[in-house]
Amino acid sequence: MTKTDVYLYGQILGTHSFLLEDGFLRPDQYSEISGHFFLPGGETGTAATVLASLGVSVRMDGTKIGPGAAPMLRRFYENKTVDLSSLSFDEQQEDVIDYVVIAGLTRSPMGRFRHLHESTVPYWNPPREADILNCHAAAIDPFFGEDSERAAKLCVKHGVPYVTIDCRHDRYLHQHAAVNVVSKECLENDYPCRTADEVMPLLQETADGLVIITSGGGDMLYARRSRPVRRMKPFPVTVKSTLGAGDTFKAGCVYGLLKGFDDDRLVRFASACAGIAISRFPLPLYPPRLEEVQRLILEGGKAT
Repeated sequence: MTKTDVYLYGQILGTHSFLLEDGFLRPDQYSEISGHFFLPGGETGTAATVLASLGVSVRMDGTKIGPGAAPMLRRFYENKTVDLSSLSFDEQQEDVIDYVVIAGLTRSPMGRFRHLHESTVPYWNPPREADILNCHAAAIDPFFGEDSERAAKLCVKHGVPYVTIDCRHDRYLHQHAAVNVVSKECLENDYPCRTADEVMPLLQETADGLVIITSGGGDMLYARRSRPVRRMKPFPVTVKSTLGAGDTFKAGCVYGLLKGFDDDRLVRFASACAGIAISRFPLPLYPPRLEEVQRLILEGGKAT
């Protein structure tokens, strides 16, 4: 098996995205669609697209691919440094597709993930040890229960550092990650009525690696166990769509981990990637390029 830079495990799907022209949907009122695309999505699918644009070779696995998304995914990644050989392409598999309506800073996703999770047959593959053994760094989505944890344990077994997202302090995925990126949505769901500053010590002291709490347009917090908490403001950009911003931030963290960046540089790099991502639509067709990220970093954005 050919060794790749990065192994990604998690959600890979087809995303129908609709960009509205005159603000978000309003009940009983007409909305003009200014753009509609069917492109790769999901936390892992988007991260793979961004990492390939940054010059990284990727092998990804996770969601089983049904007949509706398969042709699009194969075409899209045909000439990119993304290896699909570990994926399951199954004509009998129910398609994992979502639909996202977007207007500026507002977006609303729709899908059938609750239905898929209630099925007795998993809609994803278990992780393969050989894939993890043959990479230098990894990223693991937390959505596949025991299989996500198994992927993390295989990374620990083989000394492969990994990035994860939105993991509570009491999960193995969080405790052994090189980086755990926790979103504002995760805080609201898992730690209701507590601020990022209140939750950060709990995440810090249960982590082997770096913890980052993002907050949309607000300050990012980041720290390691027993270290002072650092803050950084996002890069100021004109927002066209926030779809894929968090997934792009994760990809930036993976890139920084792969390249051996220190914490300040890793967070700054990931933030710049996300800043570029939200300034354009659709992201899969215009992912951040390395020279763009470096240029934005030079324009500012220091930690405090």
